[in-house]
Amino acid sequence: MISSDNLELSLKDLSLDGSSSGGEDDNKILKWNLPLKELYRLACSFYKEKSGKAVHLSYEDNLKLVAFTQQAAHGPLDLSQAPPLGMFDVIGKDRRIAWQQLGTITKLQAMEGFIDLLDRLCPLFKPYVEAIKKDKEEKARRAEQEQIKRTEALAAEKERLEEQQRLEDEKNREELQRRQLQDALNQQTYHQFKEYAEIQFPGNPEQQAVLIRQLQNEHYHQYMQQLQAQVATNLARLKRVPGDDGNEDGDDQPTAVVCEKGTEVVEFASATAKENSQFEFKEQCDSDNDSGDYAVISPANMWTKPDIKLFKQEVMAGKGDGVIRVNHGDTVTVKVPTHEGGSCLFWEFATDSYDIGFGVYFEWGKPPTTEVSVHVSESDEDDDTIEEDEEVICAEDLECGTVQGGQMSSAGSGLGSRNPISIIIPIYRRECHQEVYAGSHTYPGEGTYLLKFDNSYSLWRPKTLYYKVFYTR
Repeated sequence: MISSDNLELSLKDLSLDGSSSGGEDDNKILKWNLPLKELYRLACSFYKEKSGKAVHLSYEDNLKLVAFTQQAAHGPLDLSQAPPLGMFDVIGKDRRIAWQQLGTITKLQAMEGFIDLLDRLCPLFKPYVEAIKKDKEEKARRAEQEQIKRTEALAAEKERLEEQQRLEDEKNREELQRRQLQDALNQQTYHQFKEYAEIQFPGNPEQQAVLIRQLQNEHYHQYMQQLQAQVATNLARLKRVPGDDGNEDGDDQPTAVVCEKGTEVVEFASATAKENSQFEFKEQCDSDNDSGDYAVISPANMWTKPDIKLFKQEVMAGKGDGVIRVNHGDTVTVKVPTHEGGSCLFWEFATDSYDIGFGVYFEWGKPPTTEVSVHVSESDEDDDTIEEDEEVICAEDLECGTVQGGQMSSAGSGLGSRNPISIIIPIYRRECHQEVYAGSHTYPGEGTYLLKFDNSYSLWRPKTLYYKVFYTR
């Protein structure tokens, strides 16, 4: 039997990388569904590892296998090039004889002969190759799966980054629109709020600036609530059956938030708009209605103040207009004529313990007096009741919601000589016993403001009202 030393020596001359013979086409030769050279390398590794351990071969079989390896590594034996052998090197002579017997077979044929002979002599060789083959296929499958996972992960990460960027862009665009709208509203109300702040904190610019910012923020949030209410109204119109609202074609007309002359407005698109919350700025709005008799009324500004105790103390100390007791079932109307030197009306009010209804109306026409007056009417009296009058027009404001009638009709029918009246703020119950309610409105023209304090819904509770009204230039 060949010794392990001689076996290792014979395998040192073996080219395991397949570079000793043939070209690239040699790798296409398959045996057992594996490239021949790859299978030959596996056979040599198996023979080297198992010979003398798990596999025991005869001396002659080992000579044949070694001869195949020599032929596969160096080609046919050339005695002229072979080194001389010692006199007592019997094994070397036997190896040369076995090598010489292979004749002129090619290196690939020698590899195939080595594989076939080892397969016949060692039954464990083929299962060994199959196990390695399956392990290789499993590794390739896992590598392919990992590559697919990596590709999917990269695609998901790319999609996530794109979605994140899209959301960021959308957020920036909405923030830009919000700032543009808020800047436009701040420009409209700055002078009114500045005059109001100067009255509240005379000689204190820092407190004035803080109050102006608070009022502007409050005005912006109320303005947005109005816009959302208009969107909801437009959507409700879309759901109606065509013709139910008197429009036979079922078309929705655009609604708009009307502002002062020369200022920007936010106009809502009709039902076919891309998004309900989208709006665009207009350069100016008409200051006259269709009839040309009266100017369009701008919305009022409303806000609240927390210092209700201080406010009541100031009014009771004579620094305000006064204190009124509004009995149950009564409505008190404070009539405030427009002033020649004024441009904007301000009001503030609060009550003790309970809420009260509040609304603002405007009576067109030259006021008979310049003095502020207070009128009390019971719920069953109709001399001051204007809900049934055909000439009452509801202007759009932060609490009124959708425009009920955007323009003034000509004076005349139903009222005789009475001047037309527009609703600036409809009467709603206000929690004015918890905080001070305040507001302002730019003069729409010459006339008289009617500040309504309604306690007609109360069956037994009278209300103590504290109020202040003043104008700014």
